[in-house]
Amino acid sequence: MDLRPMELKDTVDGMLSPDYKERFRAEYFQTVIRAQKLKNMLSQNESGTLPFTPTCPITLLENQRMAMEKYITILEWRAKIEGIDLSDATGGKKDD
Repeated sequence: MDLRPMELKDTVDGMLSPDYKERFRAEYFQTVIRAQKLKNMLSQNESGTLPFTPTCPITLLENQRMAMEKYITILEWRAKIEGIDLSDATGGKKDD
């Protein structure tokens, strides 16, 4: 079993699936991965360790992160209602 963290490239097959539940799962995981990367970037910026200077205001990026987290929550609600399993390949839920 592959225990490495899920990456965007791991969601490609799901996005191309004819099964809407698999496409839903892929969209969810993509959003979680992107939100975590943005959260990490903002954390690095706050600690002064970000290796570049963002070209847009940090407040805009923070608002984007909050919107992504809200969208993730909405996807989780919908998954529960529709019976869509959001466990990743390692058996854990991506919610950090």
